Amino acid sequence: MKFADIRKLHQKKFREETGRFLVEGEHLVQELQKAAAHDAGLCGSEIYLTREYAQWVSPLRMHIITARQLAQISETRTPQGIVAVVPLLTAPAPQPGERAVYLHQVQDPGNLGAILRTLAWFGGFRCLLGPGSVDLHNGKAVRASMGAIFHVPVESDVPLQALPGRYRRIATLDLQGQPISAPGFRDCDCYVYGNEARGLPREVLAAMHATAFTIAGTGLIDSLNVAATVSICQYELARGPNP
Repeated sequence: MKFADIRKLHQKKFREETGRFLVEGEHLVQELQKAAAHDAGLCGSEIYLTREYAQWVSPLRMHIITARQLAQISETRTPQGIVAVVPLLTAPAPQPGERAVYLHQVQDPGNLGAILRTLAWFGGFRCLLGPGSVDLHNGKAVRASMGAIFHVPVESDVPLQALPGRYRRIATLDLQGQPISAPGFRDCDCYVYGNEARGLPREVLAAMHATAFTIAGTGLIDSLNVAATVSICQYELARGPNP
């Protein structure tokens, strides 16, 4: 694509029109290259870098640009000097035994990125984004994921009502639920987390026959950050049942 159009990739509308998004910084570009070795869809990525990175080795197409040009396309105040234009990500078909985390209208890009990092760390899960959730390819979400975006299958615009047709046992987090240490928590196929402020629509969850679980706390406050909630639950699932 034309260099003059790259900055437009900061906008969701233009990302969707061009089928491309931006990745910035050494670590993210390294994760992109690792993923491209196994995903042919990423091989069309192109790297733009300043002469400071002229010795960078990559199988992807590279372009040397000036520091001023890089600053023009970067979203960060102090760009590292390396940016990639990447095809939009598409999730492969679910694998046998793979489970899911569903995010209902989670709108903070930092939360989404942190959740993807957690899912990449523990493995075995895909991420489903409900309508109204932050765009997967949002620059802040991409950077907060620290490359996990390339290692976790993510589906966008998945209606909450579609879950019962895909998953037999659905769990949700609620203050009145069973403790996550209960044996039934590990038996679920899909774990549903709500919007940062509004939570989940109870009438829909009731129709889905979702089982409610809770993370024990002091009761001094009435909620946890959604990214922290997912991290605690994924740890609980990974550590296995109590002896």
